[in-house]
Amino acid sequence: MNSSRAYVSLRRLEDYNPHNLEKALHEVLSPLGGMSSIVRPGQQVLLKPNLLAGKSPDKAVTTHPEIVRAVILAVQQAGGIVSVGDSPGIGSAEQVARKSGILDVIESTGARFAPFSESVRVRPAGGTFHELEIARDILDADLIINLPKLKTHQMMGLTCAVKNMFGAVVGMRKPRLHLQAGSDKAFFALMLLELAEHINPALNIVDAVVGMEGDGPGSGDPVQIGALLAGTDALAVDTVATELVGFRNEQVWTQRIAAKTDRPYCRLNQIEVLGDAIEALKVARFSPAKTADVNFGLPGFLKRPLKNSLTARPIPDPERCRSCGLCVKHCPPQAMKIHQQKLVIDYQRCIRCFCCQELCPYGALQTEQGLLLRLADFLGKKSGR
Repeated sequence: MNSSRAYVSLRRLEDYNPHNLEKALHEVLSPLGGMSSIVRPGQQVLLKPNLLAGKSPDKAVTTHPEIVRAVILAVQQAGGIVSVGDSPGIGSAEQVARKSGILDVIESTGARFAPFSESVRVRPAGGTFHELEIARDILDADLIINLPKLKTHQMMGLTCAVKNMFGAVVGMRKPRLHLQAGSDKAFFALMLLELAEHINPALNIVDAVVGMEGDGPGSGDPVQIGALLAGTDALAVDTVATELVGFRNEQVWTQRIAAKTDRPYCRLNQIEVLGDAIEALKVARFSPAKTADVNFGLPGFLKRPLKNSLTARPIPDPERCRSCGLCVKHCPPQAMKIHQQKLVIDYQRCIRCFCCQELCPYGALQTEQGLLLRLADFLGKKSGR
């Protein structure tokens, strides 16, 4: 294979039937050399699925447990010693893994559950953040296999292989990083790229059988995609996933910043797609999350007073809100409170990270676009952009 190009393998997979999945996993990995070319006997292998929240597999919020099972068995067959771990947005790792069906899979296959409880400070190259604290389990493993779910993301546009590595940051350290980035999506995206590059998973296998469209990553709608993707470079995998759902690079912040910083494999012409062709599996309709901001090139002194018109903001749905306080607890700038059993948001402090929407277990936070943002969105659609 040409060392100057990245290789991403793509295979049709219509459902999570274990027999079909085992066959598709073998077929998607074969062009890359198979699992035995990645995993050596005796290696400690950590699988990193998406365990955002404790939802059932049919909600498409987490990596499907049958994907996790198939990869565990393939790694064990190659002689690897398997751990499975993540740090959820809300709830304990054990609760989320149990509700999503993944803990049952871990226990039935004899793998080890890694709840990501201890952090270690690291210094990623690039220096967007001088230090990050990531799970010790990540650093102790001989190699990482990344198992993201393909979903829309209100802040970043899309979450796949690069964004899934944010789960290596443990617990409440995630909101702190959101707070440090503030409303600067480019800054946050660059941090995600540097984090993924630092961890450098040996293999990325994407659950794109059923993805999520709309207000992802926690409150969107499940949508049939019917694909399995695999590759050794996380950004290359994301580039193919972006094309698969019909998004432009500009719609996905990690892709946009990767192009701006001239990172390799952020463009499709730098990647060779193996197996099924993208066009054969491309989704006819995949609804993005609502546009969250717009940049007219305005100076800061104008952007501040026009903040509500130029951005989207989370709006509580009183019919769904249970006043549980989870969003209040996890809000990075502490812009939320429960007052007289109602959720109140201080939009002057709100940084539009949409952590509240991402983590709400009841889907009680909707996205409302400002007037100028709605106008820009409308004009963009009219012009075909």
